[in-house]
Amino acid sequence: MEKKILYKLKDIASDLRAENGCAWDRKQTFSSLKPYLIEEAYEVYDAIDNNDPEHLKEELGDLLYQIYAHSQIASEMDLFDIDDVADGIVSKLIRRHPHVFGDENITDPEKVKERWEVIKKTEKSGRESILDGIPSHLPALVKAHRVQEKVSHVGFDWEKPEDAAAKIDEELAEFREAMASGVKEKITEEAGDVLFSIVNVMRLAGIDSEDALRKTIDKFINRFKYLEKQSEKNGRSIKKMNIDEMEELWQQAKAALARD
Repeated sequence: MEKKILYKLKDIASDLRAENGCAWDRKQTFSSLKPYLIEEAYEVYDAIDNNDPEHLKEELGDLLYQIYAHSQIASEMDLFDIDDVADGIVSKLIRRHPHVFGDENITDPEKVKERWEVIKKTEKSGRESILDGIPSHLPALVKAHRVQEKVSHVGFDWEKPEDAAAKIDEELAEFREAMASGVKEKITEEAGDVLFSIVNVMRLAGIDSEDALRKTIDKFINRFKYLEKQSEKNGRSIKKMNIDEMEELWQQAKAALARD
C-alpha cells in the first residue's frame, strides 16, 4: 500500500536534512526559518483575499511544510516530532469543544468563545493575567484587537460601537494638544491611543481592522498608480507637479477606479 501522503511529506522533510540531503535545508534552525513561516502565512492570507482556490491550496501546502520542517528539526533534537504536534492539537480541540465531543450543550457562537477561554485558562494555570499568552510579535492592529477581545470576556468593554466611538473624539482632542506641544514622545503616545480606540470601535462593529487597513492601502496604491500613468500620458513628470496638479489627477483616479 502506498504510504499516506502526510507521512511522505514527513520523509521528505527528513531526507532534505539528511547527510546527503540539501545543503540549505541542513543549515536551517528554528530561528532561521521564522521569516519563511510568517511569509507563507501572509501568502495564504493573500490567496484567501484573492478568492483563488488553486493558489490557496498551493500556499497552504507551503505553510504546511514549514510545520513539518520545524518538527523535523525538533525530532533531531529529541524534543518532539510531527506526530506529537498532531496529537497535541487533536487533544486540545477535543478538550476545548465539550459541546461537540462531550455532554455540554452550547449553540451560541459567543458562548462557545467564552467557554473556550475558560477552558484555556484552566490549561494555562501558570499565567497571572488573562492577557498572558498573546504573542508579542503579532502585527499591532491584530494585537490590539486580541487584547480588547480578551478583556471583553470579563466585562471590560463598551456595550456598543457608538459608545466606544465617543472615545475616539476624546483621544483626537488629546492628540491635537500633543501636536500643538511639539513634543514627539507625547505625540507618539496620543497617536497610539487614537489608533487603539479606532480598533476598539471596529472590533465592536464586527470589522477586522487589519483587513480594513489592508484594503485601504491597496486602494491607495491603485489610485497612485493611476496618477502615475496619467501623468505619463500628459507628458509631465509627476516629480515636477505641484500638489494641486496631483490632487486633480487623484480625483480623476477616484472617479475612474470607482467605475471599475
